[in-house]
Amino acid sequence: MPRETLLMVDDEKEIIKLMEIYLKNEGYQLLTASNGQEALELLERNKVDLIVMDVMMPEMDGLTACMKIREDNHIPIIILSAKSQDLDKITGLSLGADDYVTKPFSPLELVARIKSQLRRYKQFSAPVQDRNELIIDDLVIHTANHRVTLDGREIRLTPREFAILSMLAVNRGIVLSMEQIYEEAWNEPFLESKNTVMVHIRKIREKIESNPQEPKFIKTVWGIGYMMTDL
Repeated sequence: MPRETLLMVDDEKEIIKLMEIYLKNEGYQLLTASNGQEALELLERNKVDLIVMDVMMPEMDGLTACMKIREDNHIPIIILSAKSQDLDKITGLSLGADDYVTKPFSPLELVARIKSQLRRYKQFSAPVQDRNELIIDDLVIHTANHRVTLDGREIRLTPREFAILSMLAVNRGIVLSMEQIYEEAWNEPFLESKNTVMVHIRKIREKIESNPQEPKFIKTVWGIGYMMTDL
């Protein structure tokens, strides 16, 4: 059975060679480019299922390429960013990237992120299915009767907390802004409601996270909002 085709865009040849070993070992087909312009040209000639894109590259940087790709293409994009460049991560996500990995990174972590994004993309690209149960690891959200269980144990949430958790779960792997969360859960304009969202997220974490200070399910994406991880 043929596997997905990935496009890895990075001007560091050592990184390309290293990831080529890991990705081909997983059965993926791999295309490579050394800058954003080459990536765009490859996309015109090939069907690609996911892109891993470095930010800092010659000729055309990864953020510019990401913006151009998003004009007519919705395939998953994971950006690579130096650890100190938090602004690049935030900008990349706002331009349409689906995830980011900081350099230096573990090849196994990147492979896991790739698999996660491909699963999410297939799920949300597929025809609408029965979503009476949203399952993330040992957390199960029963949308039909507004119940939540964690490792088989029932978790009591307020209606607003349930609405927020369900929204994050349906869009897992996608960063939702505080404005999006508020307007969907409260059904009214956002205005200045950041603290309201933050308080509700904190309460949800206290109920579903084993360690709310290091959350497993709901991640904070600084400067943007929150994301349910796709474990």
